[in-house]
Amino acid sequence: MTSSSHTSPLLPHHPVAVVGAGLGGLALARVLHVRGIEAVLFDLDASPAARTQGGMLDIHDDSGQEALRAGGLHEEFLERVHPGGQATRVLDRHGTVRFEESDDGSGGRPEIDRGDLRELLLGSLPEGTVRWGAKVTGARPLGDGRHEVTLADGTAFTTDVLVGADGAWSRIRPLLSPARPAYTGVSFVEADLEEADLRHPVSAAVVGGGMLFALDAARGLLAHRESDGSLHLYAAVEAPQDWLDGIDFGDTEAAKAAVLKEFGGWDESLRALVADADGTLVPRRIHALPVGHRWERVPGVTLLGDAAHLMSPFAGEGANLALLDGAELGLALAAHPGDTEAALAAYEERMFGRSEVSARESADNGALLFRADAPQGLLDMFTQGA
Repeated sequence: MTSSSHTSPLLPHHPVAVVGAGLGGLALARVLHVRGIEAVLFDLDASPAARTQGGMLDIHDDSGQEALRAGGLHEEFLERVHPGGQATRVLDRHGTVRFEESDDGSGGRPEIDRGDLRELLLGSLPEGTVRWGAKVTGARPLGDGRHEVTLADGTAFTTDVLVGADGAWSRIRPLLSPARPAYTGVSFVEADLEEADLRHPVSAAVVGGGMLFALDAARGLLAHRESDGSLHLYAAVEAPQDWLDGIDFGDTEAAKAAVLKEFGGWDESLRALVADADGTLVPRRIHALPVGHRWERVPGVTLLGDAAHLMSPFAGEGANLALLDGAELGLALAAHPGDTEAALAAYEERMFGRSEVSARESADNGALLFRADAPQGLLDMFTQGA
């Protein structure tokens, strides 16, 4: 709905407003800040510590690290990476090691804890850049590329540049596109094993120093070692969308039993990753936007990260693309002062191209990981450099 460009003079106005203080939104704000441009981020979380930030991320030298360079944070990032985190092991369901590669420090995808990376970005911004506890409920165009954004507390503001960095179920996306994420056919159950070397030595040995892929047809146990010595596990199952609804995650032992039922016949050293997990299990359906999702230019508004191109995690590109989106959008806005439309058009042209390539790779890898002869597809990819 478009109204006149006349708005209440009582509404606060922000030249650049970002919905969502995830990695992409923070990268955008940082790149703008070091170039003298102020942005304000609105996040529904009550505080930076409102929820855990997930596990390890491998930050690629040609995407995520480029974003950190653009924000002047690359050296500080390197000080926080997890040594040895690029090690990889591939096992079959019998626990047989089919591929193993150590981390000699020369790889281009160093691992960092998502919380540490977010903390680095947050700490690089002026106090008050992020407005916590600010849940966006809607936005409407006012003409001339300006928008009015409403919050759950009943307040509102206007902005010249509105950026949706608010993830899979973005409130800003409908201004640009009718697309909604669809279920990919894969569900995850996440779990943690604390103090692994001390309390779970068998599991620690199975996972190794970095990433584990234990695969079979339509099933997988994917795990990685965290910088605090714990193990983070994703039990992946090709299943109907309602499979997780039939599991009572309030009863951890019952939930473990339901997940382990999907891994019958697997080696006990692998099943222990689920059986011995500490704390509650967390269900997660994997959704994705259509490969090649894009939209026609809409004045004054754009998207980045998962809001723009949500994909499955099987290419490890989600966080990297969000960081690069944020950095490139910031660079484009800085390079086109006074011409927002030129900046947004330049940003979107590059973003659409690279995200389509990565989304297709993610979808292809998901099929490859869990195909009938798994783990052979992954072994071929690693050994042939595909």
